Amino acid sequence: MKIINGRVFGADGYFEDRELYIEEGRFVSRTREGEVIDAQGAYVVPGFTDVHFHGCMGIDVCDANKDDLKKIALFQAQNGVTQIIPATMTLSKDRLRTVFRKIGETEVSEGAMFMGVHMEGPFVSKDKLGAQNPAYVAEPDLEFFEELQELAKGRIKIISLAPETEGAMDFISKVADRVTVSLAHTVSDYETAMQAFKNGARQVTHIYNAMPAFTHRAPGVIGAAFDNEGVRAEIICDGVHIHPTVIRATFKMFGRDRMILISDSMRATGLGDGEYDLGGQKVVVCGRCAEIPGVSIAGSVTRLFDCFRYAVSIGIPLEDAVLAATHNPAKNVGIWEEAGGLQDGQWANFLLLDQELNLKEVYIKGKRVER
Repeated sequence: MKIINGRVFGADGYFEDRELYIEEGRFVSRTREGEVIDAQGAYVVPGFTDVHFHGCMGIDVCDANKDDLKKIALFQAQNGVTQIIPATMTLSKDRLRTVFRKIGETEVSEGAMFMGVHMEGPFVSKDKLGAQNPAYVAEPDLEFFEELQELAKGRIKIISLAPETEGAMDFISKVADRVTVSLAHTVSDYETAMQAFKNGARQVTHIYNAMPAFTHRAPGVIGAAFDNEGVRAEIICDGVHIHPTVIRATFKMFGRDRMILISDSMRATGLGDGEYDLGGQKVVVCGRCAEIPGVSIAGSVTRLFDCFRYAVSIGIPLEDAVLAATHNPAKNVGIWEEAGGLQDGQWANFLLLDQELNLKEVYIKGKRVER
């Protein structure tokens, strides 16, 4: 397969005019004659990677039903996400065992590539719960984590936790070489967060949300993340969670290579207004907003592709938004060798966008996804 006449997103994070070649589902440096895709007038970008979302179309990954991951993967692929790392919630230990066992047993052969799972909770702060269930908050427990990782057959790629909780620093030191540790749902101060990054944490979960504010005398987790160049930050650009000015300032502060677009979407995504469940708690959805009534925002109902378009619409440079949805998340969770870019050897997962950034086509392993 050969792709011609498109504006191709390059390894340096900028667009260039060149051809792409695909053989056996992967990008290659050259190819024999085969199908030709004329991408005249289109942007050719890597398929998106969502490293933090909970569900869609009435499904939550924690439902742990047999075919749910397959349905989630199909929906995400149809909406431009070609690699998925869905997130769990703060649930009882027995429930988490069931969820991670099912994750370990499930193979996804259609739709977005299932690259692993994001363990969000239960090692969080009771003072910054967001939509996490307070009944099941626990201190970091290495033995329990190892049990879940074994049940999941090694598929836990990210673990979000509060670094100030008892035993967190030792826990981070012992798992950081195997999974991406992300600071989340925390009341940590700057000094504690700095120590967590020193111990191996390298990500911040949905920056600004469920953590202390970034102020001039108490910079907190956000300031500590900024001071550690190897740390990347997730950000929800759904028009609800964060003011546009703050989004623009954060991209400038951290730089284009350190931002990760996420959706943090829940089961209502793709459906309409109404009442839904998230982590055992009632969520009310109205328009773009999902809330636990009287408590907090509860994730989002926005697709990652829509977050990407929103970011561009408020002034984030197109190339920076593409990086944040593709290269950066793939690199931070260790799947870059396989996916996330348009580089030789990677899976041929890519999107064709028109000049107005409408999603025209999705390809996974060189095959067009029916939309």
